[in-house]
Amino acid sequence: MKKFFLGLVVLGLVLACSSSSSSDDGPTGVGDTYNREDLLINVADNIVIPAFQDLDSKLTLLKSTKDAFTADPTQNNLVGLRDSWLEAYKVWQYVEMFNIGKAEEILYGFQMNVYPTNTVDIENNISTGTYDLASVNNNDAVGFPALDYMLYGVGVDDSSILTKYNDSKYIDYLSDLVDQMSAITKTVLNDWTGSYRTTFVSQTGNTATSALNKLVNDYVFYYEKGLRANKIGIPAGNFSNSPLADKVEGLYSKIYSKELTLTALDAVQDMFNGKSYSNSSSGGSFKAYLTNLNRNDLVTLINSRFNDARQKIEALNDDYGAQINSDNTKMTQAYDALQLVVVSLKVDMLQAFNINVDYVDADGD
Repeated sequence: MKKFFLGLVVLGLVLACSSSSSSDDGPTGVGDTYNREDLLINVADNIVIPAFQDLDSKLTLLKSTKDAFTADPTQNNLVGLRDSWLEAYKVWQYVEMFNIGKAEEILYGFQMNVYPTNTVDIENNISTGTYDLASVNNNDAVGFPALDYMLYGVGVDDSSILTKYNDSKYIDYLSDLVDQMSAITKTVLNDWTGSYRTTFVSQTGNTATSALNKLVNDYVFYYEKGLRANKIGIPAGNFSNSPLADKVEGLYSKIYSKELTLTALDAVQDMFNGKSYSNSSSGGSFKAYLTNLNRNDLVTLINSRFNDARQKIEALNDDYGAQINSDNTKMTQAYDALQLVVVSLKVDMLQAFNINVDYVDADGD
């Protein structure tokens, strides 16, 4: 009788452990019947991969215009190079949030968009001619912000900028920057179109290392830090004693800060709604997931807050530096509108999905 009772206890423990383990791959909360694989498939096939393919294409064009400029540094070729830089930079806004897979492994984001760029390091690299662009020590001397400086900031006007490129060392550094960006982007894209796509769509469980959990957390982290804080909050002075106009994205080109922010906001809202990168169709998404959980109220609120934030950003000067120096209140109002979305995503949406925040928040919001 004792052996029979002991057997029941052991069996119960085994079943309990089995149930606990399998719950990682089951619904994230009570009443959760959503097919999360549909979400991951749509994200991979219709959002992430097409966006990276477009970025790869835009960087190939950037290489072509760079080659034309370095062979013949004329005003017309400089204009063409600047145009292709901006087009690639706008596409970058659609992929920066996906810090997962190979991108996370190689610290891709740190090599593409750390701003403000470190002009002292850039000039030192140029003067010595000895540098490793992949080194973490050069994260703030590479990528789109470094090109912003190289195309707009190495001289006081276009004439003096073109004169700089009479020096082969400036030609070499510019060329190496673009080639590096193109190469690492191909690495990330090839990972997605190779084996990682299959791995990604299969990891539907709610574990700290599952694709679903990491995707949701990376998305919220990017919105909160990469968009809200870096693009608006830090330059507006929300995290310091005074505004920091030299911390804006697009510091040297001056007129693209707002355009890059609006593009990034479109990207995160499209991602929330599951909108395809290439067309207007939509599929599995955070919106669809919330709808399945009977949280249409939250879907409506989040989209409404995205739209309200867009209106505040549209009211800003194209040049954030000029906006900060003339009327910084509009910057802080845009920040406040963006912050409301953080609450809806980080608290309400994550609670609905039963997903915990996996990053440390040190800015008190």
